[in-house]
Amino acid sequence: MDLKPTESELEILQVIWKKGQCSVRDVHEELVKNKEAGYTTTLKLMQIMHEKGLVERDTNAKTHLYKALISREQAQKGALDKIISTVFKGSTSDLVIQALGQHRASKDEIDAIKSFLDQFEGKG
Repeated sequence: MDLKPTESELEILQVIWKKGQCSVRDVHEELVKNKEAGYTTTLKLMQIMHEKGLVERDTNAKTHLYKALISREQAQKGALDKIISTVFKGSTSDLVIQALGQHRASKDEIDAIKSFLDQFEGKG
């Protein structure tokens, strides 16, 4: 199944990935630190995410606890695939050039990129 979380769902997943397992209130309290969000909106989004299979819900306790069923890596890959195919018309090199041209990479990041490219080319 190809799960593609929305931007709001990704914000919720970020909280769940950080905390591991949490209630709607836990997620809501994190979200309101950075933006206006209604509790009922957070609840509804998490219910939708449960229906979509993005999270699982433990209903054994009075307070339902949610856990991610999609990893950060799966979400990143899905989002990146979508960006490459739509924004960059399938060109990975255009994406990389744009990313490096717009955001200053540290020496450590450049070294990591070079190391990855060496391994990718079979030199590492």
